[in-house]
Amino acid sequence: MFEIGEIGNTPNDPAPSRWSYKLLRLMLSPLLRGFVFYGLPVFLLIVVATINFSDENRRDQLRAAYDNIYHSVIERPEFMLSLMSITGASDEVMQDVREVIAIDFPVSSFALDLDHMQSVISGLDPVKHAELRVRSGGVLEVLVTERMPEYLWRRDTGLEVLDVTGAYIKSIGSRLDYPHLPLIAGEGADLQLKQVQKLLKAAEPLENRLRGLVFVGERRWDVVLDREQTLMLPEEGATSTLERIIAMDDAEELLARNVKAVDFRIKNRPTLHLREGAMEDLKEIKLMQLRLSQ
Repeated sequence: MFEIGEIGNTPNDPAPSRWSYKLLRLMLSPLLRGFVFYGLPVFLLIVVATINFSDENRRDQLRAAYDNIYHSVIERPEFMLSLMSITGASDEVMQDVREVIAIDFPVSSFALDLDHMQSVISGLDPVKHAELRVRSGGVLEVLVTERMPEYLWRRDTGLEVLDVTGAYIKSIGSRLDYPHLPLIAGEGADLQLKQVQKLLKAAEPLENRLRGLVFVGERRWDVVLDREQTLMLPEEGATSTLERIIAMDDAEELLARNVKAVDFRIKNRPTLHLREGAMEDLKEIKLMQLRLSQ
């Protein structure tokens, strides 16, 4: 005969004790389980790390160990650069590049901020674009695209070389440094290069006599020729007016006469300015004025 006793009181009873049962139920809580398996180990790690790092000598040892590992990696031979190659740059720009990114070779490629160096080189006035590459063999390659000189701009401060967009390249001391470039002058002339291109195209028949274009009052253009002759163009329709003057010169040799300036600032009332001692040509010039106004 078997006697039925209380659950959990017999020695061979497989059921858990009351405290074991409560503990198992408690461990089913996600919050407590997360604390036991994650929070508590992290807390112990923080305590151990705090105790270790509170010792200055131990901090120095850890820092030295880290530095040794770091330098042993970045200073491997395959990461070291021994020279710099600059392509696409003139001697003057090449010298400027070497000055703005002075590097003490040999140096690890990890020690260089290539993006910053590229930005610094691209910030040079003569440089349109720059690209830096690390090549095999320990070479830092700098590819430079220079701005191409297109115009000379005469200002109160001197002569400036501009590219096709009007961006400043450099200052020069003499017009003879770039005798083949067209000369412009006047405040704001660098912002009117599209119109300059049209005027230069229209003035090709006078290319051998052309000395420059002057932007007057930030409104209109004067075309300056040799023999101190000036073609004063209107604010509107400057290109067509210049073409008209050139056509008149082809037909009547207007600019070959003793004329100081052809004034077309008022389209419907053109004026010819004579030089001193040109009275003998006055009659013929008046006839030209009548034809110009037609």
